[in-house]
This record gives sequence, C-alpha cells and structure tokens, in this order.
Amino acid sequence: MRLLNKICLITGAAQGIGLATALKFVREGAHVVVADLKPAAVDAAVAQCLAAAQAAGSASQVLGHSVNVTDRAQVDAAVAAVLARFGRIDVLVNNAGITQDARLQKMTLAQFDAVIDVNLRGVFHCAQAVADTMVAQGSGVILNASSVVGLYGNFGQTNYAAAKFGVIGFTKTWSRELGPKGVRVNAVAPGFVETPILATVPEKVLDSMRADVPLRRLGQPEEIANVYAFLASDEASYIHGTVIEVGGGLTV
Repeated sequence: MRLLNKICLITGAAQGIGLATALKFVREGAHVVVADLKPAAVDAAVAQCLAAAQAAGSASQVLGHSVNVTDRAQVDAAVAAVLARFGRIDVLVNNAGITQDARLQKMTLAQFDAVIDVNLRGVFHCAQAVADTMVAQGSGVILNASSVVGLYGNFGQTNYAAAKFGVIGFTKTWSRELGPKGVRVNAVAPGFVETPILATVPEKVLDSMRADVPLRRLGQPEEIANVYAFLASDEASYIHGTVIEVGGGLTV
C-alpha cells in the first residue's frame, strides 16, 4: 500500500474525480478526509470510502467535512479538525472545481466570479491553510487540479481557463517556495473525463469530444485518481513543480 497511514485531505471529494481519488487513496492505505460542499453527499462518500477500505483490507480512517473552499473560515476549521484528530497533514489534493460556461460577450460577472472563487481562490485558501503545517513537518505534498483547458484554452471557458492557468502559476511558484522546505507541489491537467460535469452535455457533443481524442474515448475518473496516488506517494519523490497531462493524447 503506497500511501499507508498518510493523512490526506481531498476537496471536491464527494463525486467525480475527487471521489475516485478518495477511493483510490483508502485502497492504498491512506487516512482520508473527504471535503465537499453538501453534507449528505459527504456522508455518502465517506460510506463508500469505508466500504472500499474494508474490501481492500485497509485500516484507513475516513472523516467527512462539509466545506465551502471559498470561505476561508470553513477551510481553516476543517484543517484544524484534521490536525486535532491526526496531528499532521501529509497530502492535500486541491480538486474542488465548477464550470459556468459562456462566450466572452455573454459571460456575466457572476459567472466569472463564481468560477474564479472556487477554482482559483479556493485552491489558494486550502494550500495556504496547510502550508505552515507541512513546512513544520518538513514534508508534505500539494496536488492541484488544473486542466488541459488551462494549457490551451477552450471556447466558452474564459473563467475556467483563467482559473486553470492560474493554478499552474500557483504550482510553479509554490514549488519554488516550498520545495526547499521538503514540500512537493505538482498539478494534474485532465482532459475530457466522464464526470457529473459532463452529465448535461448532449451525446452529439460528447461524440465530437471523443473524436478529438486520439484514444477515441473519454477518460475515467479512476485514471486521474491513479496519477494523483502516484504523485502523492514516495515513488514520485523527485517529481516537483510539474504539470502532468492526463488526456488520452488530446493535445497531440
């Protein structure tokens, strides 16, 4: 178990890539804190993680916290609760994110602000909240969710692209600041992945998306979770300040 007894905080962990990551981490022996917005969804995710841990023969502990990552007080409270329970935080996965798409000429300020607040400001809040603890430990891993959209842009996603570009900037900057203190920072840039975010996308559009990917399919949340698990582990001990695309060759 490559994450045995690691204390891992995962935001946006009640569904999609976040839930798949939480499930993967408990199967790898980690103690996982599921953080997400809706309490009922958090409770359901915790139950799934506990069942997965039992099936894998893992003794993982799983906690749930209802957290709005745009609210610094809530983030600080969740981190304090984790430290009170475990005394340390080894891994933060900044996965929480939303979309509110519109072309530049049609995008409202409310749409722009909502995505920037969750996808960029939320990442800042969570990383800053754990940074002092990780530096004091002399170890830790911060993993940020970017996107291929954050590398190459995308029609109708001014807000999302800006946030995901910004996350890459965070990753590069924090790797310089925190690396000398023993804290590794990396980002993952998924391509088109079958998550609830795509649930409202018409099948014709999904077919077009698949056609754009050399592997001719959408990714699965578990395939992103596998990369997070590797980066969180000691197997990735010399990977730092990088952005790993997981997009089936989308950008080739």
